[in-house]
Amino acid sequence: MSIDDGDVQAIEAQLGRLPRSIHEIGHRCPCGNPDVVTTEPRLDDGTPFPTTYYLTCPRASSLIGTLEASGLMKEMSARLAEDAELAAAYRSAHEAYLAARTAIAEVEEIEGISAGGMPDRVKCLHVLAGQSLAQGRGVNPLGDEVLDALGDWWAPGPCV
Repeated sequence: MSIDDGDVQAIEAQLGRLPRSIHEIGHRCPCGNPDVVTTEPRLDDGTPFPTTYYLTCPRASSLIGTLEASGLMKEMSARLAEDAELAAAYRSAHEAYLAARTAIAEVEEIEGISAGGMPDRVKCLHVLAGQSLAQGRGVNPLGDEVLDALGDWWAPGPCV
């Protein structure tokens, strides 16, 4: 699949490095720039890569880092252990993640492994937000909560 040169340049500026093995643009920020890339499950160098939805927007990423530092992941993991309905919805998000990656390519080394700590814990809010942006709200309840906590991160204008 061909990715527009302008998108590659924007992603490179966002990441501060050349992007690796982009399958497609997973989501666009309201400003028009990519903010999530869908990554090949096997990088060009052959490395298995389970993070299908990679958040590229540095502004959103920084805000999410602040949320992670606040202890939100620990609180979310505790809720998963206590709330069977939330845990079931999170497991469904894990299955949706795996199905999307398998639709791109099957990689035996990462079969059954999604990202972000799914399906049993919360390990990376960036991954959860990326999934909610790429697959849409309602797929990952905790990713949706992260997006709600971010607010309108794009309002100041393009990040690059």
